Amino acid sequence: MFDVLVYLYETYYRPDACPDSAVLVKKLSAIGFEEEEISKALGWLTDLSKTTSNFTHHFPEEETRSLGFRIYAQQELDILGTAAVGFIQFLESAKLLDSMQREIVIERALAASDTFMSLDKLKVIVLMVLWSQDKEPDSLMFDELFWDNDETEPRLLH
Repeated sequence: MFDVLVYLYETYYRPDACPDSAVLVKKLSAIGFEEEEISKALGWLTDLSKTTSNFTHHFPEEETRSLGFRIYAQQELDILGTAAVGFIQFLESAKLLDSMQREIVIERALAASDTFMSLDKLKVIVLMVLWSQDKEPDSLMFDELFWDNDETEPRLLH
């Protein structure tokens, strides 16, 4: 599923640039994605749209800049892990995610996995949440999203 999501992000600049579902399924199948993977990804994106709509409808924009803090339920901690929770908190403290986007990321992460979610997969979810809202990540977020923690060589500054 995550490979399909990454492909969509890289191929279609905005969600409205995607073709309709039937055409998209044919394109993804022609590229070589499995039918089950395509179905999961498109279902996940449909649910992302519904979740975003529900959150937007229930929470006015002025409430999205919360000054409080988030307490995670044990089930959320079990699936997300401390690295993912720390990453989400970093993005929110850097004002790269607002509290509503944070909740959407958490909800979609929990929907994507019944077991532990890797930080790399969570980063894809963050990208897809922003992509679905037509928000482009800034350069700081891109650095964090694409930084490979396994790299032994330091990154070069450009």
